[in-house]
Amino acid sequence: MGSEWSSIWTGLRPLHSLVLIVHSSDTNLPTTLTIFQTQNNLLELTELCGSTLVMKGMLSLCLQSIVSGGFRSYLSYTCFSATTFLSFSPCFKPESSKHRNWKVNPMLHPRHFSPCLLLFLLVLPAFSDPAMSHSQSLWAAKKLRMREKVRNMFYHAYDNYMNYAFPHDELKPLTKTFTDSLSELGNLKLEHLPQDYSGSALTLIESLSSLVIMGNNTEFERAVLWLSKNLTFDVDARINLFECNIRVLGGLVSAHLLASDSSKKLFQEAYKNQLLVLAEDLGKRFLPAFNTPTGLPYAWINLKYGVMENETTETSTSGCGSLILEMGALSKITGDPRYESVALRALRKLWSMQSSLNLFGTTLDVATGKWIEYSSGIGAGVDSFYEYLLKAHILFGKEDFWKMFHSAYVAVQKHFRHGPWYHEADMRTGRATYWQLTSLQAFWPGLQVLIGDIVAANSSHREFFSVWKRFGVLPERYLLDYQMLHPTEKYYPLRPELAESTFYLYQATKDPWYIEVGESIVNSLNLFTKVEGGFASIKDVATMQLEDHQHSFFLAETCKYLYLLFDDSFVHENNYVFTTEGHPLPILSTWHEELPETYIPTNWTFVKRQPTANRISAMSLQVCPAMTLKSGQHIESACHIPDARSDYRCFTDGDCGVDAITCRRRSCSMAGYCGLWLSI
Repeated sequence: MGSEWSSIWTGLRPLHSLVLIVHSSDTNLPTTLTIFQTQNNLLELTELCGSTLVMKGMLSLCLQSIVSGGFRSYLSYTCFSATTFLSFSPCFKPESSKHRNWKVNPMLHPRHFSPCLLLFLLVLPAFSDPAMSHSQSLWAAKKLRMREKVRNMFYHAYDNYMNYAFPHDELKPLTKTFTDSLSELGNLKLEHLPQDYSGSALTLIESLSSLVIMGNNTEFERAVLWLSKNLTFDVDARINLFECNIRVLGGLVSAHLLASDSSKKLFQEAYKNQLLVLAEDLGKRFLPAFNTPTGLPYAWINLKYGVMENETTETSTSGCGSLILEMGALSKITGDPRYESVALRALRKLWSMQSSLNLFGTTLDVATGKWIEYSSGIGAGVDSFYEYLLKAHILFGKEDFWKMFHSAYVAVQKHFRHGPWYHEADMRTGRATYWQLTSLQAFWPGLQVLIGDIVAANSSHREFFSVWKRFGVLPERYLLDYQMLHPTEKYYPLRPELAESTFYLYQATKDPWYIEVGESIVNSLNLFTKVEGGFASIKDVATMQLEDHQHSFFLAETCKYLYLLFDDSFVHENNYVFTTEGHPLPILSTWHEELPETYIPTNWTFVKRQPTANRISAMSLQVCPAMTLKSGQHIESACHIPDARSDYRCFTDGDCGVDAITCRRRSCSMAGYCGLWLSI
């Protein structure tokens, strides 16, 4: 094998789905080559070719000219979809023995068959490399080992909660006691705390779907029976609507849907909808929060008495725009449209409050419908709003959700994105306000995977992981402009967002590098946060001082996403949407929009869906280029990132943006100007 090939072969990771077989008279060429897509070079490949689509099993590949010096040097390339073509000819065409500029010609002609034939075959055992099979078996063994390590983490947290905190809300692992924290969630000033509230078994509710995913049907059934007999929401407790919705209502609805799936056989006896009874009771207690002049819900409500007198009218974008999954699902299950109706009304009102730049603020007044805080990003206070626009479209099939998400996504990419990072900006002007990383932003790459924007997802994910490696965990806030920790918000409360995005990216690419990322996350959690009484939050990532709190989302999300990263058998059975709290909701065709009954001929034996036109959007066109349709509608280029300076001057590549036409990363030349310079 020549030096050129040796330089490419080392460090690459197999895609294990395609094999390239080359027949050539050139004896210097290997007879069988494996097509690779590498984590390290994923961005370079896709920048060069202008598009990558890793969605619904399709993978775009680029065959590049390879020159002595390695993968980064290139002269020519050809891009094609692996699922589109079965043969190409001729294959590689050496120009000299010392310096090769190999090309692929996709034009198929019989006279080309004799000199060279290139076949792409899906999973061809006959041509499998024994060394590769050995490598795959090693990876399989590693995934199995890591899965069991995560399982042990989950049960270390769960068992200690059951021993020292149940039926209270959350565990205090350092002192092996408990906290009734449901009324404290989102309550930074700890105001109006209840006197007689003794918990709602919050961590147990949050653990239900995790128990199912890990195959513990016995414990799941035991938990459901206990909750059905002992849990009540008729308590004098002021709770945060958003937090209670995603944690409690979401946990109950998800677990009910799992328990109702007869194929899973989770109950030894018949399941009697016990969780649905609890979920509907809680949903009814939410409804008074929506009785406002705008339809935007109060952020706080008393579970027993409704909205309290003189209750604050301030809420967040997430607080009123992230209710549709759980409440919409509750309406679908019960047949009661009220829950979906109030959540949808609030979402549409919020949508009407966007700025001329299609941006949103962070906090607003539910009585007046006016913004309070105009600066926002993709982190705290607004993150799940974007998430639920897309996931509501997937779960319920409404086209309106897709249109809203597409418009919002393009605006985010245009005004918030700077290279792999996302800063905050004023919704009115688009001007940057805060240059900071927040740990909640780490969910964004996972969301981008769902729309096939793998390149952008991978780019941001790598930066988040670099910060994780620097500190051992991900700090709550990191100041990008000063390259330092936030002076006060330097804690890590066992958040799941980086693990979540790692899971999604591995599902899309099957690149083993993400397994290594997951292993690093698991090792850090065990090294820095595991204590005898469970897993403790970190108060200061600089000193690794611990805090006496094990959040319920550690079992609902962090452990779940890490487990699914190493064992995704659960998602092989059905398609699921995971809520912002990690609770799986099955995607059911019966929940999607259908033609009104009057339009269905009597002789039809099935409901015929409305014909839908192919979506033309920046994302469906791989986010570039910008264009104007015949209808006059202008589609922006979501991949476009302006250069840092209007005169195109630069000092480093980081000062250059992304070209709006080709979606290729611009680089800084030796003369100090940004452009699409050819790398040799």
